[in-house]
Amino acid sequence: MQSNAFFHFLTLLLFKQRSKHIGAVLISVIIIFLLSAVLFLSSSIQHTLYAALQKQGDFTVTRIQAGKPVNTPTDWIDKILEIDGVTDVAPRIYGRYFFAPRGNSFLVVGVDFFDHQNSQNLQALIEGIDLKHFLSEDNMIVGEGVKTFLRSHYFTKDFTFKTPSGNFKKVGIYQTLPTESNLIANDMIVMPIDLAREIFGIGEDEVTDITFNVPNQAEWDNIITKLHLLFYDVRVIEKREVKKAYRNLYNYKGGLFLILYLITLVTFMLILYQRYAMVYSTERKEIGTLRAVGWSIKDVLKLKLYENLIIVVVSFVTGVLLAYFYVFILGAPLLKEIFLGDANLANNVTFVPVIEFGILGSIFLFYAVPFLAAVLIPAWKIAVTPPKEAML
Repeated sequence: MQSNAFFHFLTLLLFKQRSKHIGAVLISVIIIFLLSAVLFLSSSIQHTLYAALQKQGDFTVTRIQAGKPVNTPTDWIDKILEIDGVTDVAPRIYGRYFFAPRGNSFLVVGVDFFDHQNSQNLQALIEGIDLKHFLSEDNMIVGEGVKTFLRSHYFTKDFTFKTPSGNFKKVGIYQTLPTESNLIANDMIVMPIDLAREIFGIGEDEVTDITFNVPNQAEWDNIITKLHLLFYDVRVIEKREVKKAYRNLYNYKGGLFLILYLITLVTFMLILYQRYAMVYSTERKEIGTLRAVGWSIKDVLKLKLYENLIIVVVSFVTGVLLAYFYVFILGAPLLKEIFLGDANLANNVTFVPVIEFGILGSIFLFYAVPFLAAVLIPAWKIAVTPPKEAML
């Protein structure tokens, strides 16, 4: 059979049966769009969180009393520094300040801007800031959500905090954190550690927690043992535990969608198989006619393969492109609420494009193989039937 004639007939067949193909394409696009959007969103969130986590200390130490975290003495810093293998020990004030009239809260992070570990973590956030001018007065750097919320309450240049002692502390709004950090810093306020102490009423000899690094990961378990021997009332949080918790959380949410996707896909394939197993008389006559004029079984199956492969490729590409546009251009409205939960403050998140081609390839195979099998098996059963019987 000549290739030109074959592809010409394939084009005519696609055009003639366009209404049937459009229905299959629409359903396929919806299925692929939903799963791709979930995978894009999950991968982007995990990538952003891992990138932020990578800049944090390897360990965070907090004092525990009666099963609850309490302020950590600063003299622990010197004791931790004496442990071999520990570097970049840094104190931190970390807590939530509640805006009583509305029930919203801000995540206040107080750090020593001249500490080596903190300066590394804050480098991207404080880029371009004149630290001398920033520290000359009581100033803070706020997230986009905090800035928007304060402006809506007429705090455009500064905000007045109420301290536990009943006094008021006015702090200037110096700058806004980068929009790219909205996923983790939307409701965050970064300020000098002494200012944060005053706002939370924490003594000069206390901090909320202490962070430090251990460059040799083989020593991590040993360091944890030494910390528990050194302090009886300590809680140690490892970076790898936090990373594992993030992975489990978003893999769980993505897994729920994957289960729904598989159920929907199997249902669609069963319907498709039944549709082609009970082929309309016109299509049976079409295959019978092709066999009668000299087409081999191989030629018939090749025609059906190409016909439906075009549908598969068009559906897959369209679904993936729509999912990319929905997540990374539109910001995944509605779907992001499932992954991010209820926002404390309005959050205009910008998702970083992250595409895992291995997963997309798996989606294509899991979709394409059952789809083609559901079409080719009934077509093969007709093709092996004598042409006279097929045309009846």
